[in-house]
Parts: sequence; structure tokens; C-alpha cells
Amino acid sequence: MPTPSVWGVILAGGGGTRFWPLSTPSTPKQFLPLATGQPLLRDAVERLLPIIPIERLLILTSAALRERVQALLPELPAANVLTEPQPAGTAAALTFAAREIAARDAEATMVSVHADWAVRDPARFRASVLAAVAAARATGALATVGIVAARPDPGLGYIVPGATEHAPARRVLRFEEKPERERAAALIAQGALWNSGIFVWDVRRFLDLVARITPELATALTTAVGDAPAFFAAVQTPISIDVGVMERAPHVVVVPGDFGWDDVGTWASLRRVRPLDAAGNALHGDVSAIASAGNVVHAAYGSVVLYGVDDLVVVQTDGVTLVTTAERSLELKTMLSSLRPALRDLP
Repeated sequence: MPTPSVWGVILAGGGGTRFWPLSTPSTPKQFLPLATGQPLLRDAVERLLPIIPIERLLILTSAALRERVQALLPELPAANVLTEPQPAGTAAALTFAAREIAARDAEATMVSVHADWAVRDPARFRASVLAAVAAARATGALATVGIVAARPDPGLGYIVPGATEHAPARRVLRFEEKPERERAAALIAQGALWNSGIFVWDVRRFLDLVARITPELATALTTAVGDAPAFFAAVQTPISIDVGVMERAPHVVVVPGDFGWDDVGTWASLRRVRPLDAAGNALHGDVSAIASAGNVVHAAYGSVVLYGVDDLVVVQTDGVTLVTTAERSLELKTMLSSLRPALRDLP
């Protein structure tokens, strides 16, 4: 019997408001060169291409972003850009993608990733993904890749692993979503891994499981395959894949991964993924940082000069300049709610 094909799904529909003012509704962060010299979505595609051919890659995005995706990835078959008419949670999005794959290749194994990550070592990333594919096929479980934690980060979810099932995979004992920092440190001390959002499963087993354990999608599952408006309109309650499927599934395994993963969630996170100067500044564009350390500066137009300041975030775009601290940059969503709509909702 031939080995089942591996298909990839890249979730690329988010708005990325934490990267305002560079990120806008028409150009969210997955289309921005935040980690390398090219957009995050292009990085995500190129990380997978050595193990998944372009004809087996699906991009799941919003209807408003379809043209942006096709312009960025002209080599991707048009039928491989799937669109959500409205957000309905990642459980619905990935179930819709799994149905599409199953209709094209009933024996397929599906790998799901996000478009807005940075990965320092793509080769080790691919090795971990392939280990998860092997574990999912050998055990019949849903599989995930858990990241070896670099710090007790309260903004991330955690996976507590148990006994080894198919080395290096281990059975998942439980998930913990965004614990307090002290709790996160205790979990790491016990061997917990970050929940990366990398998921792997046999599409038929996954769809059978969703039908049994995710009632929020029961009506959607009765719609015709490929009918996105009907499917997403029929979702009873939007729910994440973590809560709606992974935490309820009776059998989940995790493969530890250590490849310099970062979810690139805030401007301050760019100090972890961009090259730094001798003073620890992450600089993009024409920037002079004098007697200044630990700053993040993105100069899209003109020049920026820093003198005698530390731990700032400065973002210069055409018409808007944001200045905040690295710590307060985590609060951009709150800040945006205070701005007048014409400034907040940049085109």
C-alpha cells in the first residue's frame, strides 16, 4: 500500500492589530516582512515546500484577503486558496480544510500551521513535523508539536506530556491555556512544552472525531463539501481547535520541537526574531541608535534617530508614527480602542 500523502494547511486570516500602524485590515501582519526580508506568509510556505509540494498546500484566509494571497503566491493553484466568509473559530476553519483535503485525497495526512510565526531553524522544524506525521500514522492519534520552552511566558498555552508512545512522541496528559507566570515556570520545571499550534492528523479520523466530540460544528458538517458560505453560516458556536477538539480528544500525542519558534505576537517580540546590533536594538530601515539599547524601530519612510533611550518601540509609516515602550506595546489592542476611527482604521 502506498504511503498516504501529506497535505499542508496554513491559517492566514488574522488581522494582526498588535502590529499597528504597519499592520492594517488590508495588509495584516502575515503580509509583512517582520522576521525576515519577506512576508511571514511567504516564509511559512517556503518552510513547508521541501516536504509538501505546492499543489498540496492550502491557504485558509478571509474572503477580503484572497487577492492578496494570490498576488503573493502566484505559483499556488487558485483552488488551493480557501476563504472564510466570516470568522468562526479555528476548529471550524481546520474542519473545513480537512473536508476539502479528504474530498481530494481520502487517505491524506494533514499538517496545520499558522502564517505568522518566525522559525530560526527551518530544517529542524521540518524534522519535527515529519516526526509528528509518523507518530500520527503509527498511533492513530491527533498529533501536535510542542516547543521546548525558552521562558515562562504567560501569553502562551502549555502541553503537559506523559509516557512515550512512538518515540519521540509522548501522550498528552493535558493542556493549560495561558497560565500566570509562576504557574508557567512550574509547568516548565515539570517538562511542559509550549503549545505551538502545529497539528497533524489523518483527515478521515479527524473528521470522524469532530463529528463525535465537537457539537458546535454538528450542523456545519451536514453541509455540502466545498460550500464555504453554508458551512461557516451553520457553525453554532465559534470555538478554537484547542478547546473544541484537542482538549476533548481521547488520544493526543506531542512531539517535542526545538527550532527557534516564535509566535511574533507584538512589536517587542521582534527583539527575539530580528538580528540585533551590539546594544540589543532590533532596527529596520534608516535608523541611527546612539547611546540607546533594547529598542525596536521600524522605519518605513525617512530616517529615525534615537539618542539616550532604552526599551522603546518606534514605528514610522507613511503619515503615522507610533512611539511606546516595549512593555506597553503588548497593550496596542487597548490603545487602538481609544483612537478616533479614521486614525485607528488605516486603509
